[in-house]
Amino acid sequence: MITRLILLFSLLMTPAVAAARGGVVSASDPRAAAAGRAMLRSGGSAADAAMAMMLALTVVEPQSSGIGGGGFLVHHDGKTGTVATIDGRETAPAAARPDRFLGANGKPMPFLQAVVGGRSVGVPGNIRLAARAHQRWGKLPWKRLFDPAIRLAERGFTVTPRLAGSLRMVSANWADFPETRAIYWKNGAAKPVGATVRNPALAATLRRIASGGPDAFYAGPIAKAIVTAVTQAPRNPTPLTLADLAGYRAKDRDAVCSAYRGYRLCGMGPPSSGATTIFQMLGMLERFDLKGMGPNDPRSWHLIAEAMQLAYADRDKFLGDSDFVAVPVAGLLDRAYLAERSKLIAIDRTLPRYDAGTPPGAPARTAAISGEVAGTTNFTAADGAGNVVTMTSTVEGPFGSQIVAAGMVLNNELTDFTFAPERNGAPVANRVEPGKRPLSSMAPTILYAPDGKPLLAVGSAGGKQIIMHVFRALVGVIDFGLPAAQAIALPNIYFGGGAVLVEKDTPLAAMAPELTRLGHIVTVAALTSKLTAVQRTPAGWQGAADPRSEGVALAE
Repeated sequence: MITRLILLFSLLMTPAVAAARGGVVSASDPRAAAAGRAMLRSGGSAADAAMAMMLALTVVEPQSSGIGGGGFLVHHDGKTGTVATIDGRETAPAAARPDRFLGANGKPMPFLQAVVGGRSVGVPGNIRLAARAHQRWGKLPWKRLFDPAIRLAERGFTVTPRLAGSLRMVSANWADFPETRAIYWKNGAAKPVGATVRNPALAATLRRIASGGPDAFYAGPIAKAIVTAVTQAPRNPTPLTLADLAGYRAKDRDAVCSAYRGYRLCGMGPPSSGATTIFQMLGMLERFDLKGMGPNDPRSWHLIAEAMQLAYADRDKFLGDSDFVAVPVAGLLDRAYLAERSKLIAIDRTLPRYDAGTPPGAPARTAAISGEVAGTTNFTAADGAGNVVTMTSTVEGPFGSQIVAAGMVLNNELTDFTFAPERNGAPVANRVEPGKRPLSSMAPTILYAPDGKPLLAVGSAGGKQIIMHVFRALVGVIDFGLPAAQAIALPNIYFGGGAVLVEKDTPLAAMAPELTRLGHIVTVAALTSKLTAVQRTPAGWQGAADPRSEGVALAE
């Protein structure tokens, strides 16, 4: 009965796609996508479109991303054929120490106690990232990128079901946050679906940055507002200085690339764990005939589940900010190492446990768990000159730290650090240190076809599940031969609590008995995702957005 149900499900879930001989954009909110398309229609590049979407999302998707947070960007240059990445991840302030998230008893504090207020706020990176991307690949004036976001903040925008859901989830705890309530509450309660939100303070902030460039964010009144909001936060007030902001730099980093079935894939290196973990899973599965089995065979999902848990074990042990700790990226992606890891996987049974391996060049280290939670956003763009961008942007959890400064939501990214700095007497790679960037699962990825040309740019929201969302989309395109819109609609899979988690109300959930017979403990769960993608087709670029989201793709 399950035969062809996965493909039928992905067809039914598939949103309308946008196709063009010119450019195309995709974002998780239609108003952000419209901002990106406006840049393309004005002669802007894919980078211009992406930065306009990031700024617009600051306004209309404040629960997920914005200039009060950070992100990672992957760029393909249509003229040179080169791929580049920019790291705009937040940094810990100079006063941060490894014991930042330990309680008075010396034990890690509860996550919800740590996340709200000043303690969790990292120095935002998105504006420096935007400036660097514009410097390298922008065509339009810097100020032009801000126009759609400023209009949305000044004139107002309508609350969507997703924003309303986030408000219901967290705003009951805003008694100590009057600035946040002033924007998103009305008549003593969170604004409902259809209500209008205006944010003149954010409009003023955006105007100041548009006129003064990135330095207007990292110095002057905006920087002072951020410092005051963090150091005088009603909960967890914590040291942050003007020097912390003034010293922030977005970093050009080498892309991490790997091969799979004749395709080439490139993504972000540390402090992102996205590319390494995805490419490890692909490397472990390459010896299996996923194409022959297809998405309707429970064995395909069994193999995915096995590779997933092995790759995440390596992630938790070895990944961190490579400016502070040795990260064996080459060893983790070494073909011989992945072949040994793959030998652990059997097609007819599960492993009894999923331990980290010992990749070449691995330092002595103990595994630990980071506190990354579901949130974030992704947007993608391609222009008529063949330039392609995928960027993942975040303030972390719903409304980040819950603090608003100068109209913007401030992130809670520092809770992505592992709270315990040591485990079993050994240092944890992802422990807090001054100036360090916390480990992330954000995974903006570009897929190159065997002809060497970019075929797909993709990324997602979802905390640590981001890796799996992007991974299954890539498998959907490469192994299952699906167009991007159907690949991103495939069912979600993850793990937790000793079980494999499968998305409820999908054909994958119907496979639970077969997966159980293979040895898995299976839990049907409400897994959601928020993928965006652009794909090169014979008809031109096509864009797609996850049908689980409010996103859309728009052609130039």
